[in-house]
Amino acid sequence: MLNIGLVALGVTDVKRAEEFWRAALGYDVREDGFGGWATVLTPPVGSGTKIALQRSQTPPEGHPRVHLDLHVVDAAEQSAEVARLVSIGAERVDWDSYPEDPDFVVLADPDGNRFCIVDLSHEYR
Repeated sequence: MLNIGLVALGVTDVKRAEEFWRAALGYDVREDGFGGWATVLTPPVGSGTKIALQRSQTPPEGHPRVHLDLHVVDAAEQSAEVARLVSIGAERVDWDSYPEDPDFVVLADPDGNRFCIVDLSHEYR
């Protein structure tokens, strides 16, 4: 039976990406060649989604079909996390596809990979 082993992110600077995502998610770095990858970030406790950092010169997509959604419990935590992530190197994305009442904020990591901070308490009206 298949399962998701990890998510691979294309980056131009593996060390910079490692520092950003470790600070963003509190992940640990694993450099033992897990799954054939040189650098894999793993959740600090228990199981969870691993992130492999893959050197790439391909520019990130402006509207990626696949991206990370990072969940928070409410709007206050969303605001705090957006501010924290921007302070460690993320950038706000001038997203042209927000719905009228969005539950997410689009950011980009230092390599331009888009990801969302999603407020799970958001109620659509």
